[in-house]
Amino acid sequence: MAAFGPPPGHAAAPSKKRRNFVQPLGSTSRAGPEFTSRFNEYRAVEITGSPASGYSTVQAMNALEQVAHQVLPKGMGYDWNALSYQQKKASAQVSPAAVFGFSLLVVFLILAAQYESWALPFSVLLATPIAVLGAFLFLWIRGFENDVYAQIGLVMLIGLSAKNAILIVEFARAERMQGKPALAAALEGARIRLRPILMTAFAFILGTVPLAIASGAGAVGRRILGTAVIGGMLAATLLAIFIIPVCYYAVEHLKDRMAGRRSGP
Repeated sequence: MAAFGPPPGHAAAPSKKRRNFVQPLGSTSRAGPEFTSRFNEYRAVEITGSPASGYSTVQAMNALEQVAHQVLPKGMGYDWNALSYQQKKASAQVSPAAVFGFSLLVVFLILAAQYESWALPFSVLLATPIAVLGAFLFLWIRGFENDVYAQIGLVMLIGLSAKNAILIVEFARAERMQGKPALAAALEGARIRLRPILMTAFAFILGTVPLAIASGAGAVGRRILGTAVIGGMLAATLLAIFIIPVCYYAVEHLKDRMAGRRSGP
């Protein structure tokens, strides 16, 4: 912090107000700052910065906190304001696991209402962790952090990966209602819906490539979001399409066994 007031020796500087009359300059004027900044009633200095290329806002904020702990003397502190304050407050209140879990719950309830079944949504949601693993793998490869942009991408991936599973499960359910066995219905649904899944998935992936290679102001956030979405969609497209029929068959087989036990003697 800085001390405010006239500089040393300023009051002794003479000025001629009238002829042959010397008067101290401090009696007629005062030097000092035009205004002082205050934060929570304390005199403060606002520091504005942006992350270097290849670093996220979370990493930059953590670095500033470490430097402040090392160099600030006793009696001085720091705090965040504006967007940094909101980001810090949001990260401290709600964990990413809670956001991800709530998103899964909402999707589960919507699917349960759509299919009028508590078991069938599991065959859709069991493929979601594959997309999440793909997103984390690509973030790790590119050296990015799991910040708020990555979490937005993960929430998007829940709907995008569920969309691929719904295309297969919806058709397999229709075949199942016509009397086909669960295994045959799952394989037929995967075969018929393979082309639409590949077309829509790769169209979306190619559309998000500019995010992953963005440059300029705010490029790091766009790169993190694009990387998470592309990695998750690649995993959901290349791997999950083989696992979704297995999940559907496993859920249907388990449901049939439980129904057989209930109807047994």
